[in-house]
Amino acid sequence: MSIAQIELFVLFAAVFVMLFWGRWRYDLVAFSALLVALVLGLVPTDQAFSGFGHPATIIVALVLVVSRGLLNSGAIDIITRRLIDAGRRTASHIAVMSGVGAVLSAFMNNVAAMALLMPVDLQAARKAGRPIRRTLMPLSFATILGGMVTLIGTPPNIIIASFRERALGEPFGMFDFSPVGGTVAIVGIAFVALIGWRLIPKGDGDDAPAENLQTLEGYLAELVVPEGSKAIGQEVRDLYPVGDEDDVAILGVIRNGKRLGGFSSTVVLRAKDMLIVEANAEDIDGFRGSLGLEFFGEKPSRSEAAGDLSLMEVVVPREARIAGRSAISMRLRARRGITLLGISRTGKRFAKRVRHETVRAGDILLLLGPEDRLQDVVSWLGVLPLAERGLNVTQHRKAWLAVGVFAAAIAISAFGLLYLATALAIVVALYVILDIVPIRSVYDHIEWPVVVLLGSMIPLGVALENAGGTELIAAAIVDLSAGLPAWVVLTILMVVVMTLSDILNNTATAIIGAPIAVDIASRLNANPDGFLMAVAVAASCAFLTPIGHKNNTLIMGPGGYKFGDYWRTGLPLEVVVVAVSVPVILVVFPL
Repeated sequence: MSIAQIELFVLFAAVFVMLFWGRWRYDLVAFSALLVALVLGLVPTDQAFSGFGHPATIIVALVLVVSRGLLNSGAIDIITRRLIDAGRRTASHIAVMSGVGAVLSAFMNNVAAMALLMPVDLQAARKAGRPIRRTLMPLSFATILGGMVTLIGTPPNIIIASFRERALGEPFGMFDFSPVGGTVAIVGIAFVALIGWRLIPKGDGDDAPAENLQTLEGYLAELVVPEGSKAIGQEVRDLYPVGDEDDVAILGVIRNGKRLGGFSSTVVLRAKDMLIVEANAEDIDGFRGSLGLEFFGEKPSRSEAAGDLSLMEVVVPREARIAGRSAISMRLRARRGITLLGISRTGKRFAKRVRHETVRAGDILLLLGPEDRLQDVVSWLGVLPLAERGLNVTQHRKAWLAVGVFAAAIAISAFGLLYLATALAIVVALYVILDIVPIRSVYDHIEWPVVVLLGSMIPLGVALENAGGTELIAAAIVDLSAGLPAWVVLTILMVVVMTLSDILNNTATAIIGAPIAVDIASRLNANPDGFLMAVAVAASCAFLTPIGHKNNTLIMGPGGYKFGDYWRTGLPLEVVVVAVSVPVILVVFPL
């Protein structure tokens, strides 16, 4: 190996380790790696930021804005409200929800589809009285599967299509992924609906899961003891009976800004003390009323009238603005007028105060503030509400207009009359002109961490390819499978890429896997399209862990899932994906 190859392999190994560790955000890791490559001369200076203007990066950004337009118009809610029925049995509910999720994911960002349908699924679980952990994971997997059906459904498909254009002169079209991706999606959803959901381990909260969003212990929250409260003058242990009635656990006391030792059971409460409690949102509110307590930040908001205050439960995705930060560091109360009342973290407790605790992806937050302001802050934070929106969107006049504009652009692109990026850019422009996506919020809906990841990893992938690194990897795979048929090598490639995607970002996996696929096909004198399609499917299918795909991270808190819960359904699903996709690839793209 040359010096450049060794340096690049070491750099990529460091990136993989950092991404798997998860200590720093993936966009920071990727951008730092690009800077290191520039300093070492592995990436030419004139190509340093070529990835940010790459068609794949532009298309991903445009798809995100288009997805927001479809949501804003109410077009998607029309579909979900008509098709979702809480009275169905679990298997039937999963089949319908998964089917809807897969169809939506085929034409919009699959994370956006999951964000839309998760509150619907939570509401259905509440009405049906069933464990939400039984249905959230199948929904997540279905939206991932649906993204494979079209070019714009998931970033790996966009990357594979763009790489094919560079390597073979022509990209994959909008529906070139459909024969393989559609077949895999249909079979995968059938497996999840009939068998997969039954493999999900039972949670400790399955007896009443829909009431507390499947969090094992509820929220850790702080309640203020105001003047005139019934709690003043009582020992903490005297409040235990009231707490038992409301299913609230009292964990301690904060006085003068400092937490007292232990459970503080013998501490006599004073005005301005704060009680640390643990329960679900409704029970905390009931306990507060029983003793005349206040939410932190409630009293200063009285000028806006008590009726204006609302509680909202939200889940934190990996790319959220608040992920990795605390409410106090963001000055959420001072700057935005919103109070972070509680944090739920799949049953785990933490030592710091709620406002000082670093928020993590997958956490559920309990927010308090004026209802109109809450909606804006939720968008600003990048978090997702865990309740259905109460808007009568089926009467929105722009719903079908938004669908019509989008469908026309897709048709024009599919017939080759316009380049896809151009067609999507026209859709975005029309959405802004028609005020479907307000111009002030266009850039808010672009997932900038993904853009930075793509912009940083694409030059690194090109550098590895130009240095001959992908050829070495391809040669190693071909040598290990020497004498075996090409379809066996194809299967091995799928397994390798799928394994990487389970522990890394699927976008990064596709960037590395694409040139390897073409190099393997070249060595075997085989059709490269089959190998590229195998990478596209494998990079998207991250079902074993909560870190392989954002949708899996998104459901971890609301579903009360543990890290090891995913593989029980995910592993057999990945086996099904490989078993189905390889024969279909051989038929559609003969090697």
